[in-house]
Amino acid sequence: MDYVTGLRCRECARTYPAEALHVCDFCFGPLEVDYDYERIAAAVEREQIAAGPQTIWRYAPLLPVDDPAPIDLGTGCTPLVRAERLGAELGLRDLWLKNDTVNPTGSFKDRVVSVALTKARQLGFKVAACASTGNLANSLAAHAARAGMVSVVFIPQDLERVKIVTTAVYGGHLVAVEGTYDDVNRLCAELTSERPGWAFVNVNVRTYYAEGSKTLAFEVAEQLGWHAPDHVVVPVASGSQLTKIRKGFGELYRVGLLDEEPHVRVSGAQAAGCSPVATAFATGADAVRPVRPATIAKSLAIGNPADGWYALDAVRASGGAFAAVTDDEILDAIGLLARTEGIFGETAAGVTVASLAKLAAQGVVRPEEKVVAYITGNGLKTVEALPASLGPTATIAPTLQAFDEAVDIDIDIDIDTGADADLDRRA
Repeated sequence: MDYVTGLRCRECARTYPAEALHVCDFCFGPLEVDYDYERIAAAVEREQIAAGPQTIWRYAPLLPVDDPAPIDLGTGCTPLVRAERLGAELGLRDLWLKNDTVNPTGSFKDRVVSVALTKARQLGFKVAACASTGNLANSLAAHAARAGMVSVVFIPQDLERVKIVTTAVYGGHLVAVEGTYDDVNRLCAELTSERPGWAFVNVNVRTYYAEGSKTLAFEVAEQLGWHAPDHVVVPVASGSQLTKIRKGFGELYRVGLLDEEPHVRVSGAQAAGCSPVATAFATGADAVRPVRPATIAKSLAIGNPADGWYALDAVRASGGAFAAVTDDEILDAIGLLARTEGIFGETAAGVTVASLAKLAAQGVVRPEEKVVAYITGNGLKTVEALPASLGPTATIAPTLQAFDEAVDIDIDIDIDTGADADLDRRA
């Protein structure tokens, strides 16, 4: 059953039908999906969700599309990992990681694309298109292939090689544009009016696309036994993901799936080389000024974030904060995450973990809080950004003597506490 009542402007509150619209024609504010929450509350129960598919579509009543067979690659229900070792490093006693690196195309973008293309198909679109910094390109090409839709993906020409290959493999049209993501996005905005039959997921069907990010809140609450965390840390590119995660926790309470009203503090993470929202937060500004990106975190390199102001407002209203981290800090954090929790995240994950560390050191993220950090992309996508020094710790002949000369491992056995290993590697 479709619980969508229409669209509403986030600025002037004018209402519109649930069509392929994304901007208010009166004040040019962004549109948002309106739901009949009373009907949802009467129809949805925790047991019903638990019995649903192991994908984001278990939350279908809270998503903006009614389709018994959505375009779905098996996205969602990703692990929520108790991060004891990373927490110990950062001085946090109750740290959790939402590991979206294991989604079908390796990032959280599978959530938003599954929703957007299912709605686009319902609205009669045959062509799926997007502007992307890489992860969206992968996901849109894959979902379009699954649905039998034509895909047209626009990317900056300097995108990571792996993200180019893992988009092209699905056989759609892949167009590299000379310029930054903001140049690519501007071109797609122009093409939207010139190609009315095309569904640009982050332009003319953005209103529906963005709703997919709410499932990152839905899953966390369900995985925590239908309780909201105290604090979340979210990487910020356009700012949409952060605002929708906050909205998601609120919606769960509104429809009766959470017993207590959530008071989740929301903090944002940006790379210093592209930190327009973090800069506005640090300076107390009300406007988010565009910047030209210069960072290894290409998936977050949006210099003019469409939802930047809304993300800024959400962080301030919730009592959270923003952090901006350098490329060196990003690389260090990728390694820290990998060696403490066995999760290999892309550069955006490095931004999140480095920002979490900075906010914890500042006392913004508190030791006693239940904290969830969102790890949104797989590290195999951005291996080019990692140091060339990563490689074998030793290269040896195939003999025991060569091994013993290269690697010295001393293990002291304590019957009460187990084994502590002191590993000394030398090449």
